[in-house]
Amino acid sequence: MRTRDEQKEEAIRRQAIEIIAKEGLDGFSVNKLAKAAGVSVATLYIYYKDREDLIVELCRQVSTHMLECSLKNFNPDMNFEEGLRIQWINRAAYFMEYPLEVEFIEHVRYSHYYGKISMSIHSMFGEVLGKFVHNAIQRNELIKLPFEVYWSVAFAPLYQLIKFHTQGFSMANEQFLLTDQVMMQALQLVLKALKP
Repeated sequence: MRTRDEQKEEAIRRQAIEIIAKEGLDGFSVNKLAKAAGVSVATLYIYYKDREDLIVELCRQVSTHMLECSLKNFNPDMNFEEGLRIQWINRAAYFMEYPLEVEFIEHVRYSHYYGKISMSIHSMFGEVLGKFVHNAIQRNELIKLPFEVYWSVAFAPLYQLIKFHTQGFSMANEQFLLTDQVMMQALQLVLKALKP
């Protein structure tokens, strides 16, 4: 039995994320991955049982990384305004620094692969953010809303600004760059909508 090589494993991981990010799940095959990573197809099976195992493991790794980045310097006991500000800063930083991971997650998010890890991810993330939201409601810093309404109001504006930034333009402007000033202006409007 051949031993695991961390450099090969990282090359496989990196190439798989890139292929799925650029070509989607339909454009991804183990043959294409092996060629891009510079390994034999047999080498892939040292690290993963099959294509599905590889994709599920990548979902787990990328989602965990995204959540860790989102929770950097965050504490669920923070006041609502400060906690949401940190969430916005962290999420924007992640989207800017790891665009291939973001594209990868977008391709797998609504697939059965993501469903295999969603419960563990949601429980890890939900525990921290659930406590944050609960604390904010208890301190009368946040109105009580159904989760979907809260999430849409709290984060959709940020994600749309990031999308404009990634495109480099918006519907109204030929050029768009997301600045801290623009992000904080949008955040203030979100906070105004969510506070009692």
